Formats: sequence, C-alpha cells, structure tokens
Amino acid sequence: MIKNIVRIGLLSVFALGFTFSAHAWDDTGHKIAAYIAWQQMTPAVREQVIKILLAAPEDAQLSTFYLPYRSQSDETKKLDFFMTAASWPDIVRDRTFETRYKKYHHSNWHYSDTFWTVKNGKVELVNMGNESGKALDMMIEFNKVERDPQSTPAQKALGIAWLEHLIGDIHQPLHASARVTDLEPKGDQGANLFLLTPKGTPRESQLDLHWFWDSIIGRNIPNSKDKCDADYLYPIAKMIIKKFPYAKEQANLNPGNFEEWKKESFEISSTKIFPPDLKRNEMPSDKYKKEALKIAEERLALAGYRMGDLFNSIFGNATR
Repeated sequence: MIKNIVRIGLLSVFALGFTFSAHAWDDTGHKIAAYIAWQQMTPAVREQVIKILLAAPEDAQLSTFYLPYRSQSDETKKLDFFMTAASWPDIVRDRTFETRYKKYHHSNWHYSDTFWTVKNGKVELVNMGNESGKALDMMIEFNKVERDPQSTPAQKALGIAWLEHLIGDIHQPLHASARVTDLEPKGDQGANLFLLTPKGTPRESQLDLHWFWDSIIGRNIPNSKDKCDADYLYPIAKMIIKKFPYAKEQANLNPGNFEEWKKESFEISSTKIFPPDLKRNEMPSDKYKKEALKIAEERLALAGYRMGDLFNSIFGNATR
C-alpha cells in the first residue's frame, strides 16, 4: 500500500461558528462533481465501483455510508454512496475518531501548488525548493493502484474515494496555486492568507479568498430549506451539466492527463483570481462573484466528466 506522507497543516479559517478547513470544494462541490461523474459512468462500471467501495477497510468507516435500509431506489442509494465517498477524505479529518484520523488523514494530499509571482505585469514561476503538496502525485499513484491486478479490493476502495476527491481538488484553481508576494514571501497557501474581512477582525470571524472559492456553490445556491441531497444537489448538478454539456467540453477533456488538469487550474488562478480590483480585507465585487461562479461551475463540470471517463477507462474500457 502507499506509504504515509508527512502531513502539512494548512491554515484553518473560522466563520459564523463553523470551521472551514483548507480542503478545496466543500461537501457540496465534491458531491456535485461525483454526481456528474456518475452520469458519465456506464451501468456496469457503476456496479463495479460500488462493489469495490464496499470492500474498504473496516476501520476506514467508508462502507458505513452505504445505507441499504433507506426507502430509496437501489440506484439512488448507490449514487448517494458514491457521492459521499468523494467527501470521505475530508470526513476523516475529524479528530474525534482518532484511529481513523491518524491512519487515513493526509493534509498535503489535497493540493499541488505551483509557486508564482507577478513582475512587471507578468506571471513568473518561483522556485521555492520546498513542499508543494502531493495531490498530483497521489492521483497518478492511485490511478496505478486501480489498474494493477495485484491491488487488493481494500486498496482499490480507498483509491477510488481518493481519486474522486483529488480530481475535484485539482480542479479548484487555488489548490494548484501559491502566490508569492511581499506579504507572503513563502506563498499564500492557496489564498488562505488573503483575508476578505477587515483588519482586526477576530480570527474566529475571519474569511479568506480560499474559503470564498471552496464554498462558492453553496453560498450562491444555499440549502435554505434543509433539503436532502436528492432535492438539493441533484438539481444543481443537472443545471451545471446543462450549462456546460459534455459535448461542448469534450474537446478539452485531455483524458487521464492529470498534469494538464492541474495546469489549467494554475492558469486560472494566476490570471483570473487576483484581478486589480480585488482588494485585501474587502469582499469581492459583484462582477467578481459572478465570474467566479461561472468558472467554478465549469471546473466542477470538467472534474465530473473527467472522473466518469477515467472510471470507465479503468473498470471496463467502456464508452459513454
């Protein structure tokens, strides 16, 4: 199995009494990407993936999220389980379950930063010579695990959950970016250090740019009536599919090219996320919010399409 990698703690941001850690899309975003992937997967591949996920190690507590006793169709139960698996790498961050946390939580698997700065109006890469995160490395590794006939079902189960999650992570532009400035000479930790709240705001009330992007879907389309995933997330995912259909995105999918997917996110981060009118200690403008939502929706669509196609390739060489 893959060796544990030294964990790197990222800055946590607290808001409205809830803790938002630096882990790319929140539960809403990861589940939406997984829903879109499920629509791409063939019925046979869906069955194979669910069968493998149910073989996860008992102490990972992944298979416990499959709830066969619910009064739903079998297809809905499987879809919900697959969607929850996409958030499992964040679920295991909970320190309450100490054994699970110590064994399965890996902070620096969630991002793969490129360090960069702006000089004379141009983006320049910065060689920091230090840790930049393992998301890209782990995607490559788990892809090998899934394709290796010697891998055990338990190893493959964890690999599927991590691939679901990391494909989502790498499509969040700030999970491929560490901007170097005079204020952040060692990088801004994916904009976790770019505060949107006024100076002097107590830490527990601070909001930052990373949080802004992580939570962008849920904030723009809030679950104000406390709906279940089927009533809340399914319609949002369908709306994104309609706005960014597979046929429109297909030419740019670059199947299995994880490095290219990361490069796309970095280019967005370095060219679109920090426009001149974005100011520290101020909330973004309405124009920025509108453009950011459009970018986020398309990134989630791409993450879902690529994820679904990847699983089709791994588990059956199936076509759509």
